[in-house]
Amino acid sequence: MHTKLTRTAPARYLKAYSVFRLAALLLWAALPAALQARQQPYLPPGRPDSATLLAPPPLPGSAEQAADLAEVIAVHDACASNETAVAFSEKKFSVFNLMPAVGEFFDADTLPKTETFFHRVQKEAAVVADAGKDYWQRPRPFTVEPKLAVGKLEKSFGYPSGHAAEGMTLALVLAEVFPEKRDAILAIGRNLGWHRVCIGRHYLTDIYAGRVLAQAVVRELKASPAFQKDLAEVKAEMAAALAAVRKLK
Repeated sequence: MHTKLTRTAPARYLKAYSVFRLAALLLWAALPAALQARQQPYLPPGRPDSATLLAPPPLPGSAEQAADLAEVIAVHDACASNETAVAFSEKKFSVFNLMPAVGEFFDADTLPKTETFFHRVQKEAAVVADAGKDYWQRPRPFTVEPKLAVGKLEKSFGYPSGHAAEGMTLALVLAEVFPEKRDAILAIGRNLGWHRVCIGRHYLTDIYAGRVLAQAVVRELKASPAFQKDLAEVKAEMAAALAAVRKLK
């Protein structure tokens, strides 16, 4: 049996279709905005500013530069083979390199919010450090001393150290979650930068500048309501994971 169409039926269907289409268009327009809002950086544009925050690196050909290079060579020559291997393995790293200070439960597979949050924090710290590198344009030590040119060499500039800035930023933020383990966490964060001297990727002054930059990055992060909200969620996720581990003991 077929329904008999009237003159009003097409108009009714057209009206329903128009309403549906309008709703779909509104949803389509709103969705990218919502996604974009979630992807807004924690840090304000241009802050912190490496150019105004950091002192200039030693000038090429200066006594200070010569002393800086001599220290790199001394550290490089004194590094044990196992420490050198660790340094090369840290070419790429994440907050989970800090696991020894926190505990074995600290694992990306069981902490998805934590992984996403700290990846975002590290990425923003890297942007700030890279801006400093592009501004100061300091060549790396291995470009001056050939014996330091071992392994795959970076093409970017060296001041400030990205490993030092990112590593210490991650450590300082993670220490907000585990204040009782702050010293152990920061020790690993410091080593992520220091190891770069062992393999001739950075001067000591690059490392120190990266650590100073990390403190400024974290100060700006803490001023962000979005950062504080996400940090609270990360604390809750890690507390739940830690509680689950303790129940099994």
